[in-house]
Amino acid sequence: MFIVFNAASGQADTLRASEQVASRLRTAGQAHHIFVAQAPGELGSVIGRAVHGARDAGGAVVAAGGDGTLNAVAQAAWNSRLLMGVLPLGTFNYFGRAHGMPTELDDAVDALLRARPRPVPLGLLGERVFLVNASVGLYPRLLLQREQAKRRFGRHRGVALLSGLRTLLRGGSVMTLQLHAQGQMRVVRTRTLFVGNNDLQLHALGLREALAVEQGRLAAITLQPLSTLRTLWLVLRGALGRLDGAEGVDSFAFDRLVVQPRRRATSMQVAMDGEVLRMATPLVFQTAPHPLQLLVPPDEDEEPDA
Repeated sequence: MFIVFNAASGQADTLRASEQVASRLRTAGQAHHIFVAQAPGELGSVIGRAVHGARDAGGAVVAAGGDGTLNAVAQAAWNSRLLMGVLPLGTFNYFGRAHGMPTELDDAVDALLRARPRPVPLGLLGERVFLVNASVGLYPRLLLQREQAKRRFGRHRGVALLSGLRTLLRGGSVMTLQLHAQGQMRVVRTRTLFVGNNDLQLHALGLREALAVEQGRLAAITLQPLSTLRTLWLVLRGALGRLDGAEGVDSFAFDRLVVQPRRRATSMQVAMDGEVLRMATPLVFQTAPHPLQLLVPPDEDEEPDA
């Protein structure tokens, strides 16, 4: 196992966590190498060293961190067709939890030791994979403001949720987008376009497209401009897992979706697995042509291979 930690991500106690993982793997007799990105901008080169080591040794590259770190490692593992494992250390850990990984570190290491390969479908935006979601409009702005709040008040779920609610209630610009999917074109006015690839997150919101995502498709959600009161009601329905059919919410499943801004902007700000970047238009979302080979713990009624 070639394990990547990202100490530059802002997560506390990364070095302590890496020592904890190394100790548990030594006790289990598991061969491993630990790689730690110490500074911003170093993660790519650290992942490169881990990937080369895993390829030469016939091993697995393991991402230890939040969604952004997992995404970066998954991109390299998917490109190289390497086996990947995850140790979830983020705030919500949707990807790890969706594939049976515990959120407690010692339990996650134990699960990784028992894990076996399983093909996992990924989303693709341009040439970049995403594990949980990708979006334009309101959500990238929400993430940027959430990171500001976390730096000020700490990396806690409550901080993330309150910051998100504040961004929602402030309103914002409305986009007019042309959406091309399933041989049809529709024009929508929306505050955000959210594309999901995580059935756990979609189930939590109560969206029927979670079933389509379980079957390897992607789900798109658009949010119409609403008044403050209606926005609050929408947030409440989402928190209760009853977003399906709510006023102002449109959702549909797809295999390929082309998004073109009506004003022909040459690029758009995109949020992808918690990271914000700028990408050229049109944006092309689709299911990745081959799956990620992920180390997944066996089901309770399964016996791991000897």
